[in-house]
Amino acid sequence: MRIWRVGTFSMGFSLLFLGLVLLFSQVLELKLYQVMISWWPIILVVLGIEILVFLLLSKQEKPFLKYDFLSIFFVGILGMVGIGFAILSTTGIMEKVSEVLDQKEQTLDLPAFSQMLDGSVKRIVLKTEHQPITIEGTPSNELSMIGTYRATLLENEKIVEQAEDILSVKHIGDTLFIEVKELPRQRGPFDSYSSVSATLLIPSDRKLEVIGRDNNIQLKPRTLLSDWSIDSASEVSLHIEKDDDLSVSAKGVREVLGQEGEWKISEQEGTNENGYNNGYNRVKSATYQSGKGTYNIKIQNVYSIRLNAN
Repeated sequence: MRIWRVGTFSMGFSLLFLGLVLLFSQVLELKLYQVMISWWPIILVVLGIEILVFLLLSKQEKPFLKYDFLSIFFVGILGMVGIGFAILSTTGIMEKVSEVLDQKEQTLDLPAFSQMLDGSVKRIVLKTEHQPITIEGTPSNELSMIGTYRATLLENEKIVEQAEDILSVKHIGDTLFIEVKELPRQRGPFDSYSSVSATLLIPSDRKLEVIGRDNNIQLKPRTLLSDWSIDSASEVSLHIEKDDDLSVSAKGVREVLGQEGEWKISEQEGTNENGYNNGYNRVKSATYQSGKGTYNIKIQNVYSIRLNAN
């Protein structure tokens, strides 16, 4: 006579039910953690029913429960996994993990921005962050921004909804202050990636002061009708025409590249952050002139400057 050990039926039913749930989850495209959270309580129900059925069908006056410990251990493991998923779900970790797994790198357009400048704006001060940026001169009085950004996002998600999310513009006196913000980044165990590729169109007849943050800056002044200055960037790439009426003066630069023989370069010993001469860290000063050199582009405190004159 075969002996009925409590737990055998529960394990068989649990495996059958789990297999069916996983099968339908693939067909219905359900998330695994949602499946594990929802199905595991059925294990306790089936095990309880099995014990009650055994007691009801047992013909002994005082029935003695016999357990299949291996089956119950296996059922317990499945139950603990389900409980673990449920606990993690209450903390929000599972939802966060699910979001991270659903994210993918996407490239989206930056919101369009434009602003007409009247005669009261004589100077523009542009503050940038670590992201690279292109600054291009325009003959019109319109200040505008175009570009794209790349980030790890969910489908149809946007982290830049409007121009104010990436650009801050304030008019104080005769100066227009512009700040290009960094994209939001999530830090911690679920770090996210984001980058910006933006181009700012600046009226060529307004004085421009750019404050970098060890980032790469591309300058395309075109027909320059005012003085521009760049401070505290990692690399400055300057694109000009050989017949432009401008001059370039660079100070505190480590590398001067492009247009060999047309730069006038002098070297001097640099100083460390405390102002002391370190004896080996040499910096350069360089000048370049095109035409009469009426308008000046001043560059200082950058690692390298590259000149491309066509």
